[in-house]
This record gives sequence, C-alpha cells and structure tokens, in this order.
Amino acid sequence: MTELSISLLPETPADDAAIERLIARTFGPGRYARTAFRLREGNPHRRDLSFTASIGTMLVGSVRLTPIVIGELPALLLGPLTVEPPFRSHGIGRRLVERALDAAKAVLAQGDGAARLVLLVGDEPYYGRMGFQRVPRGQVSLPGPVDPARVLVCPLDATPLDEVRGAVRKAFAPAALQESA
Repeated sequence: MTELSISLLPETPADDAAIERLIARTFGPGRYARTAFRLREGNPHRRDLSFTASIGTMLVGSVRLTPIVIGELPALLLGPLTVEPPFRSHGIGRRLVERALDAAKAVLAQGDGAARLVLLVGDEPYYGRMGFQRVPRGQVSLPGPVDPARVLVCPLDATPLDEVRGAVRKAFAPAALQESA
C-alpha cells in the first residue's frame, strides 16, 4: 500500500466552512448535546494551536484546542478531533494531536502564562499513546454528564496529576491569538 502524502497546516479562517462540514458529517447532530461542546460553545478556539490535515487540496482532518480553566489551572480542551472515515487508520488523528501538543508546549515555553495541560473526553487506549492519562475520579467536574473514565489530561510541563482538580470552565484566549472568520 502506498503511503498518503498528508499536509498538516495551521488552521485559517478559510478552513472554517470545510471543518464545520467535516465535523457535521463525522459527529452528526448529537455533537451539540456533548459536555465538551458546552465548553467550546461561545469560547473561541486558539487558531495558533489548531491544525488541519489535507491530501492535496482535500481537507481530511482537523483538531482544535480551546482555552479552559480547571480550578485555577490554565488548560486547553482538545477537540473536536475528526478525520474523514475513509482516511482513518492512517495515523492522521495521531499526527494532528501530536502537532497541536507540540504547538501548545512551544507557547508554554515562551513563559506567557499559557496553558499547562490539555484535557479531553476520550478513549484512554487511543490517547494514552500520545501522553494522556486518566484524571482520578472526583478530582474534576465538568458542566454536564461525562464518563469519569474518559476524562484524560496531558501535562505540557511537569504539572503533577494531583494538582489537576476543580471545576472545568470556559476561559477566553487573548484577542490577539484569535482570528475571527
């Protein structure tokens, strides 16, 4: 089998319509009921930390990072991560997540009070390979129902897991880091 030539690029406002169509196709209308959607709704994602995957001119994947706070700890919410169904099992999702994590670590290294970890609601066997670990039951609360076994975090620095505690709520990225459509 030939390897796909995939381009990973920072998300731009020109990508918005294609990303929204991809998310609608892959997650359907049920996406609006998810707890993670509640955290993203009205809380702009960071374009500087969000990426697309393309094969030629066709967008086949996307990942976004959105500012949140866990207790008083600045963090990012990963998602949605989505890949066109025919292109799954080619490592595109993993590559998108790794690229977003690398970008977030680079921002943190600049020392500007950036997020110290990334949180998501997802499958530990998949995301664990990328450095995510389960948050111990009861340490965090989200604004809606969620299976505690699916609440995962990936520290971007040496933040110990026992410091990850409190209510998860929206945070807003500095306007300079948001490019509105």
